[in-house]
Amino acid sequence: MEWSFLGAEELLTAMRAGEVTSVELTEEAIARIERDDKAINAICVPDFERARVAARAADAARARGEERALLGVPVTVKESYNMAGLPTTWGMPAQRDFVPDEDALAVARVVAAGAVVLGKTNVPLMLQDWQSYNEIYGTTNNPWDHSRSPGGSSGGSSAALAAGFGALSLGSDIGGSLRVPAHYCGVYAHKPTLGLVATRGMVPPPLPALPADLDLAVAGPMARTARDLTLLFDVMAGPDPLTGGLAYDLDLPSARHEKLSDYRVLILEDHPLLPSGAAVRAGVNRVADALTAAGARVERHSDLLPDLTESARLYTQLLVSGFSMGMPEEQYEQLRTMAAALPADTPEADAIWLRSAVLSHRDWLLASSRRELVRRAWRQFFTEFDVVVCPITPTPAFPHDHNPDMRARHIDIDGVAYPYGDQIIWAGVATMPGLPATAIPTGLSPAGLPVGVQLIGPMYQDRTPLRVAELLEERIGGFRIPE
Repeated sequence: MEWSFLGAEELLTAMRAGEVTSVELTEEAIARIERDDKAINAICVPDFERARVAARAADAARARGEERALLGVPVTVKESYNMAGLPTTWGMPAQRDFVPDEDALAVARVVAAGAVVLGKTNVPLMLQDWQSYNEIYGTTNNPWDHSRSPGGSSGGSSAALAAGFGALSLGSDIGGSLRVPAHYCGVYAHKPTLGLVATRGMVPPPLPALPADLDLAVAGPMARTARDLTLLFDVMAGPDPLTGGLAYDLDLPSARHEKLSDYRVLILEDHPLLPSGAAVRAGVNRVADALTAAGARVERHSDLLPDLTESARLYTQLLVSGFSMGMPEEQYEQLRTMAAALPADTPEADAIWLRSAVLSHRDWLLASSRRELVRRAWRQFFTEFDVVVCPITPTPAFPHDHNPDMRARHIDIDGVAYPYGDQIIWAGVATMPGLPATAIPTGLSPAGLPVGVQLIGPMYQDRTPLRVAELLEERIGGFRIPE
């Protein structure tokens, strides 16, 4: 039997029953990577020898009667996570030789749960693209169509899952970096509520791995089944024990409902600032139809929904101001000069990115204060609804475009060109207020490419969108092996 495309829960069941060993699963995964990854380039830092040692240890532990959440399951890890003895570069040539001496906390938790790490997966430079390529490791291709992006910045992880390189992967998200790759490659991902998964050791080199609370950014799980998302989320989640001795385990609320018929759902097809392509709209409506057929209360409008245009503006301010922290001083001063020279009547759409990059501390605090008002609006919204279903990006996976000037790139939405950066708009709906969002596959486009949607839930109620993902998988199907 070939095990490569089974879920982690299925593999755990088979190992407990003695049908397969971790060593056998690991060797099969390594063989598949060595055979198929030349064309995909998802695994940028293989760690096969340590994986073999870990697999033997897992089998020995199971023979002793031990049981752990991920014991013996082959997994991969996004390159941006520190792993002792392996390079962490974030795609930056100047950091190609940076090797941390300690695992990121999320990695340490996964290893302690018994997972077998096969290696690290490719990312874009500084994790700042919806493609996954860099000068050190080259370009990762989408397993469904090698001429297209697998997404970014967790594109190596999504490609690895779609290609059968391990059952689970660790990713991260600030601009859709978990959700976009899942959408492009037809897998599952979960962007947790801000702060639920400790991010120590998921920092650009050579910064120290401190127990800091990042703004907007989260670490999260990726998988080929919805139930596996919850499995990995439960291992990764929890506060950093270095921050005041907080309890290690989380006591998160259960899902609001167990049956789809009890859910109250708002469907969003279009954003006021960007249309959705026909393939993506079809995916959203496929989910809406399944929810309606199951007896859920499905609405397409609510006066309680926070203003999406204002939310997008705040998201841009908070996101871009954070990116500027890592800029060289000379580049930052150039941006300050350019922003100061902008004419007063410059349209905001043309100026907001530049002005946000040099936002003053006072203006950042004002933006963050307005974010709290949006969070309050979401809390009110979720008294009447349980989940929002909406796009992740406006199109399926797009062809590779490595033009160094991102302003010269465009995306094609049903034959009309739009600025490349506008794709970020849907990601910000959940990211700016810190809400949980689960990315699920909904089927294929007419061109045969995966299409996904995101399920946005209430803050700290991650188990609600995760449960809806499981229930929808039973009705509309889930991951498909690339054709």
